[in-house]
Amino acid sequence: MIRLTRLFKSFIYAGRGLFKIFREEQNFKIEIVAALLILTLAVLLSVSWLEAAILVLACALVLVMEIVNSAVEAISDSLKPRLDNYVKRIKDIVAAGVLVAALAAIIVGVLIFSQYFF
Repeated sequence: MIRLTRLFKSFIYAGRGLFKIFREEQNFKIEIVAALLILTLAVLLSVSWLEAAILVLACALVLVMEIVNSAVEAISDSLKPRLDNYVKRIKDIVAAGVLVAALAAIIVGVLIFSQYFF
């Protein structure tokens, strides 16, 4: 059985986490602005529903990866004094995940929007 109070609290915690990421992470703010611009452009160009869904998923992937990156960095920073080389490696690997997601999103955007501009 679903407990509504517990469910409501989980949404509060998630919202709090999202607010913290937005407040503390500059890259997340930039990615939010980019996502809003991309989705605005999609509306202005009247892209198909399927193309819009793909753009939303691509933007969401980048944002989710940034959130994961921030979480891993926070965990890693708590270990830093003892495991400095491991922490650097972990942070680099997770940052690479964000980069791959961002590059994939750019490719998706180019593939979808190119037909409207050329």
